[in-house]
Formats: sequence, structure tokens, C-alpha cells
Amino acid sequence: EVQLVESGGGLVQAGGSLRLSCAASAFTTVDYAIGWFRQAPGKEREGVSCISNKDDSTWYADSVKGRFTISSDNAKNTVYLQMSSLKPEDTAVYYCAAAPLSKGGYCMVGYYIPSGGTWGQGTQVTVSS
Repeated sequence: EVQLVESGGGLVQAGGSLRLSCAASAFTTVDYAIGWFRQAPGKEREGVSCISNKDDSTWYADSVKGRFTISSDNAKNTVYLQMSSLKPEDTAVYYCAAAPLSKGGYCMVGYYIPSGGTWGQGTQVTVSS
């Protein structure tokens, strides 16, 4: 069974940068969508960014376009989210999530993980003003 382990969260001042990592296990032989959601206190979970290993297509939420960059290292089964020009409104718990495209995972015009997808434990990102 696939497992996802996130790392890289922390406290940073507005305008600063952080890089999140998501290491995946047992994942290499199928086409999948993988990326990041976030959830701030009192708000609904929202998609942030994703990448598909089938064609390296990526998607970004409008709120992070131009500031966040998603990338993958297939040899390490790891996906990264480089976050720059961070704002206080980026404060949230960030979750890595993945699903095979054949089982409903989607990363193109939007990002969708079905109920049977795999989720990491989350990592806190706090941006101070």
C-alpha cells in the first residue's frame, strides 16, 4: 500500500520561502496524480497544486500561481512544493495526496483525489506578518 510522508513545514515570516517534500512508497509503476491540499482553521480544504507523472502536467490554484512551484524526483519517489513570497493567508496544514489516474486521480484543469486515495499526515505551515 502506498504511503506518503510530508516534511518541510514550519514558521516563516511573510515574504519568506519554504519547501515541502512528500516521499511516496510503492508507487512507481502506474500513472498517478500527486500534489498538495491545504486546510486553514475554520476553512474548507482546498487544492494547492498537483503534478501527473504520466505527462508531467501541473496545476496551480490561482492564489498560489507565480509563487509556488511543484516538481518531482521520480528516482526518489518524492514530490516537492517550493513556496516563495509567502503570505499570512498561506498559513494552513498542508497535506500531500495521491491517486492513480485509473482510479479517479486527476491533475489537469484542477486537482482531484477520490475517496480511495492516499493522504499524508499533514505538515503545518505558519506565515507571520
